[in-house]
Amino acid sequence: MDDLEQAILLASDSPAAAAASPSVRAEALAFCARARDESPPSSLLRLCLSGIASSPHAQVHFWCLQSLHDALLRRRLMLPDDIALLRSSLLSLAVSSHAASPPFLRNKLAQLVALLVRLEYPHAYPSYFLDLLPPAPPQPGPTDMFARVLISLDDDLLSQDYLRNAGEANDAMRVKDSMRAQCVPQIARHWHAAASTLRTADPVAAAVALDAARRCISWIDVGLVANDVFVPLLFDIAMSPGSAAPLAAAAVGCLSAVAAKRMDARAKVGLLRSLLAAQQGLGSPDSGLKMAPLVTAYAVEALECYRRLGPSDADGAAALEMLEEVLPAVFAAAESFDDEDVDSGAVLEFLSGYVSMMKAPSEKQLGHLGRILEVVRVQMLYDPVYRGHLDVLDKIGKEEEDLMAEQRKDLIALFRNICRVAPAASQLFIRGMLVTALSSAEASVEDVEVALTLFYRLGEAVGEEEIRTGTGLLGELVPMLLAARFSCHTHRLVALAYLETVTRYMKFMQEHVQYLPHLLGVFLDNRGIHHQNALVSRRAGYLFMRAVKSLKAKLVPYLDTILQSLQDVLSQFTSMDWASKGTKFPSSEDGSQIFEAVGLLISIEEVSPEKQAQCLTALLNPLCHQIESLVMDAKAQGLEESSPRAISLQQIIVALNMVSKGFNERLVMGNRPAIGVMFKKTLDVVMQVLISFPNVKPLRSKIISFLHRMIEILGLPVLPYVPIALRQLLLDNEAKDMVEFLVLVNQIICKFKSSASAVLEEIFPTIASRLSVILSQDAFSAGPASNTEEMRELQELQRTLYTFLHAVATHDLSTILLTPSCIQYLDTIMQLLLFTSCKHKDILLRKGCVQIFVNLVKDWCINSEEKVNGFRDFMIEKFATNCCLFSVLDKSFDLRDANSLVLFGEIVVAQKIMYERFGEVFIQKFVETGLTKVCCPPDLAKQYCQKLQGNDIKAFRSFYQSLIEKLRPLGNGSLVFR
Repeated sequence: MDDLEQAILLASDSPAAAAASPSVRAEALAFCARARDESPPSSLLRLCLSGIASSPHAQVHFWCLQSLHDALLRRRLMLPDDIALLRSSLLSLAVSSHAASPPFLRNKLAQLVALLVRLEYPHAYPSYFLDLLPPAPPQPGPTDMFARVLISLDDDLLSQDYLRNAGEANDAMRVKDSMRAQCVPQIARHWHAAASTLRTADPVAAAVALDAARRCISWIDVGLVANDVFVPLLFDIAMSPGSAAPLAAAAVGCLSAVAAKRMDARAKVGLLRSLLAAQQGLGSPDSGLKMAPLVTAYAVEALECYRRLGPSDADGAAALEMLEEVLPAVFAAAESFDDEDVDSGAVLEFLSGYVSMMKAPSEKQLGHLGRILEVVRVQMLYDPVYRGHLDVLDKIGKEEEDLMAEQRKDLIALFRNICRVAPAASQLFIRGMLVTALSSAEASVEDVEVALTLFYRLGEAVGEEEIRTGTGLLGELVPMLLAARFSCHTHRLVALAYLETVTRYMKFMQEHVQYLPHLLGVFLDNRGIHHQNALVSRRAGYLFMRAVKSLKAKLVPYLDTILQSLQDVLSQFTSMDWASKGTKFPSSEDGSQIFEAVGLLISIEEVSPEKQAQCLTALLNPLCHQIESLVMDAKAQGLEESSPRAISLQQIIVALNMVSKGFNERLVMGNRPAIGVMFKKTLDVVMQVLISFPNVKPLRSKIISFLHRMIEILGLPVLPYVPIALRQLLLDNEAKDMVEFLVLVNQIICKFKSSASAVLEEIFPTIASRLSVILSQDAFSAGPASNTEEMRELQELQRTLYTFLHAVATHDLSTILLTPSCIQYLDTIMQLLLFTSCKHKDILLRKGCVQIFVNLVKDWCINSEEKVNGFRDFMIEKFATNCCLFSVLDKSFDLRDANSLVLFGEIVVAQKIMYERFGEVFIQKFVETGLTKVCCPPDLAKQYCQKLQGNDIKAFRSFYQSLIEKLRPLGNGSLVFR
């Protein structure tokens, strides 16, 4: 044992281990492991018992107990004599245990005894608890040890708070039943004696005993604790100023367990009544502070009894009365959430349940709701310690904001419930907070932010119509909000909450236009777009754009005022040194939304043509002059992607793009052609940027976005620009650049259709040659490599290419593929489309490819004429067999999947079209090269021909689906694509 003892000390946290080298410690660990794992079980048992008896070191005792626990748990110790020796030794140790031994040793000994109880009680050794039960009067050491055994037994077996397997559940039931029949009354008397005797002499031991009692109350006869002797003692300990905090908490835990004991609702009402009788002041605020878990559990149970029994039942009414009596204590607990003894989640859950129970609140209940609203308000407050961090939104501020957003979720849900059951009271509460915040120069950031946030949430709870008409107090509150200027309005939190709340009540202005000047003031003065904090200013710009979209024509009278107020902001956006800005803004709030708002305002048809031209000229001309000046300088000095010039050019083009969003083709080219001339001139200027600097990719991306808008609003007059633009955009392209390019080409096809044929004929060979690297069916791996950023870009390009080919085929442009410069790529394209229509994992892509083939058949196979040599044979021998038959027979084709059924419908249509265009040749070949090869019975093949030749496409589809289902079991589940 001496060598093992030395090894254990070296392997543990002893002073000897601290002085040893890593190699020595590793050797000691290995020695201990061999002693534990390789010793015969009986030898290990005696070795460990000897170590416990002879060694003075706690580390050695712990290792021995842990080794015995592992051996017993793994059933290495099986011999009856070994088990008997272990049992007697452990019981002797437990009974003689004294409170001075280290808690970790007592816990490990308790865990080992609890495991023996599980394995042996009561069939092998029925007197475990009688042996362990301390004699009267209780002494600290034995009391503590007995309690720890019960606690370990609860943790490892009896508690229903943890998921147990069937074996554990059976063992738990056996132990509980045996204890109830044999010794629970004696144990309950011991708990009472320990609490009364040791509460002063050794409050720690008394607390552990009561903790053990709390864990057992759920499955013992509650009358053993809920009686005239035990309950008054527990209340006395809980409320006595002289009680140690852990002991008082343990007493409260026992009382809470009594209140939460599962039983019939009427019996529960009697139990709750007895608790209230035992402690007359249970509903006092003092009780709420000292016994928060109890009053919360009591209120939860009383509410549940009321729900079950109903208000018309005498016991149900009594339950409600008892609930009302303890509510002051619950509110006191709720208002002290910062106290670690208060389970804020449980309190909030009760308050939510209490509010949900209300239908038409009485005056008394409205008073309670007022208290709950105040609880919500207080609990939503930020800690002033973080005020500075939240203003600049540094890392600490961001973490605190995220944490508070999570903490507020349940509080906001509770507030919404209150708004639902008591809208008038909620609005009155909001009014009180706003009046207080506005009347006090000392109003804190935290108080104002919560008042605004709750006002915002009120807007979520009331209907759109109520906001529009100003129902209730809203007719007073919204104007008060619009006129508000808080003393702490410069703080980011307050400013953002204010803007969001104003936006929430935007519909109020539709009905009350007299407040529009106030609304514009909110967005345009230093509360909004001119706020000193850039984050607030950007958000205000975005929200102002939403306001313009919502109010539109109602803002026309204020157009000059708005443009004058925004003049400095508009010029700052394009002149700002963005490269030096450290603050990161969301893409939706980069400041460009102000240009969109202005564009939306100018484009309103209620604005006169002269005024529109004047405003648009004043907006577009300076931006175009800036571009021309920057291009001139850049031509002389060069242009790098990240240079201030390049970034300024990007911002100006973004601004032009945003301005154009307010306009449409009908207005620009129809009603107000002068505006079209202006945008055409602007396009001329932007095109010079693309011609001069086609390789500056971030700039090119912004120009593509602008071209999208010009195509949309100018229409055909843009067509002459397209060839130049596309040639420039085809220079130096990577996968993601080609995606942007093809999306633009797809828009051109959809917008101009056959008018774009000459342009497409020119660029198609370049597109095809650039994409040749991915036109192979083997271009993409299916393994882990397919999840790289580069591979995802290639896959996105592949999808965009199919969209492009689909646009070509469905907009009468398929003849482009047959021109001398393009036809060399036709075979590659056909093979790619065929492979994708049969095998691609994206079902919707497969559907698109089938549709392409259908359109090509319609375009190229008219009557007996065949525009493309070999195309008819390709469709019959390759497409029909592989796509229309083999691919749907494959077991991976799921006929229960909605998207797969859509693809199946397209495949059915394809067969119908091929029959119409190819005639009997198609049927003959399909049967010979397809159906015969998959062992289709002749009678089914004949039915296939008849259904295909018929005029009912739905009947053909139904038959073909049943045919596929019949052919699959014939060994056709994994046909090879050919």
